[in-house]
Amino acid sequence: MTTTRPETAFHWFLPTGGDGRRLGGSVHGTGIGATGGGSAAGAGERPATLAYLSQLAEAADDLGYEGVLTPTGAHCEDAWIVTAALIARTRRLKFMVAFRPGLVEPALAAQTAATFQRLSGGRLLLNVVAGGSDAEQRGYGDQLGHDERYARAEEFLDVVRASWTGESFDYHGKHYQLDGAQLRRPPEPAPRVYFGGSSDPALDLAARHADTYLTWGEPAPLVAEKIAGVRAKAEQQGRTLRFGLRIHVVSRDTSAQAWQAAEALIAGLDDAEIAAGQQRLQALESVGQRRMLELHGGSRDRLLVAPNLWAGIGLVRGGAGTALVGSHDEVAERIDEYRAAGVDEFVLSGYPHLEEAYTFAECVRPLL
Repeated sequence: MTTTRPETAFHWFLPTGGDGRRLGGSVHGTGIGATGGGSAAGAGERPATLAYLSQLAEAADDLGYEGVLTPTGAHCEDAWIVTAALIARTRRLKFMVAFRPGLVEPALAAQTAATFQRLSGGRLLLNVVAGGSDAEQRGYGDQLGHDERYARAEEFLDVVRASWTGESFDYHGKHYQLDGAQLRRPPEPAPRVYFGGSSDPALDLAARHADTYLTWGEPAPLVAEKIAGVRAKAEQQGRTLRFGLRIHVVSRDTSAQAWQAAEALIAGLDDAEIAAGQQRLQALESVGQRRMLELHGGSRDRLLVAPNLWAGIGLVRGGAGTALVGSHDEVAERIDEYRAAGVDEFVLSGYPHLEEAYTFAECVRPLL
């Protein structure tokens, strides 16, 4: 008996921290962990205005992307408010809302998600982020360390999922105490939960609670290894997961044009900016971030980390720091390799996000 693999889903990204043609200034990523902000956009930069984000969401809707990921953190606008404002501007596009479970009570988060699900007609996806750096979490008033945040996130998801049943329940854990809790208007259907992380607590939590496990764009063999590990853990729990890849794309008619465009993204970064960016990123407690940094070691001479896999974005941007760079055919071939490694969903982005959304949808997607 043969089984049919579910269709691959392609998502895009909403740059609620700013967009632009070059990495630098206020363009998303370079401000992570930095102080200040609020200055006017520089040449080639696009602030995260409602008008621009609406334009991008409408384009993603028209181009057939499954959904759009909206990030969370001090460097960007609030994901719930932004995506709620875009519900009426779109028809079928789903919203992958990233949020941090320790910053809001779980019963309230369950109610917020249920309301969003009803108002959007079932278009909510939840991307649970256990936390950023210890320093950033403390800025929000959260004093827990890395591993303890994952323990709290598990209790959080226990309460959220219990709330979504609509039944009355009590919950007594280390971090949350609820008596007679009940969500009288549960969501239908319950939103899918997306979860990422490379540490042991993250992998264990994903196996128990995630519907889709997300990983950043490491070389395909490393992604396959990680997927196999999470799949085995999930099978021990009697669960089956989907797997997603968060990565950038720089696709052009020819390979030479693509590499020229990739190099242009970081051409304005001097050594001092790169050193400062690496210092900020190395201070983060994230195991996944450390794996990203190890791909290139902060050196411009080590940015090609696998065929068509370029780590230049990770010189200054936190999180997803790699991009598939090449001709449309080459990018499609690399995506097929990741699919063979077990990836079911791709969360893509590119600079600027509006133009690159069109390029991928019109030039690469038909090849897949």
